[in-house]
Amino acid sequence: MRNKLASVVLLTATLGFGAVAMATPTETLGTIKSINAKTLSVTLMDGSVYKVAKSIKLADFKAGEKVKVEWEMKGKSKDATLMTAAS
Repeated sequence: MRNKLASVVLLTATLGFGAVAMATPTETLGTIKSINAKTLSVTLMDGSVYKVAKSIKLADFKAGEKVKVEWEMKGKSKDATLMTAAS
């Protein structure tokens, strides 16, 4: 009985951690309010702030431009993994 219970607990924990590890980024559409190249961050008109990956070329974007941001929550920070112009 104890072995069955341990197996169920282990299986549940494994499936739970797998779901977290395979989480997909969240997509947000918005208009850029400001860009801070020093801190590698972008603020949208709704006030949300995204810390962008170094691979994102901020020089390709400007305030007032509509963008799609793919991001993941890392602690208290919204980390943008991809940012593209939105149509």
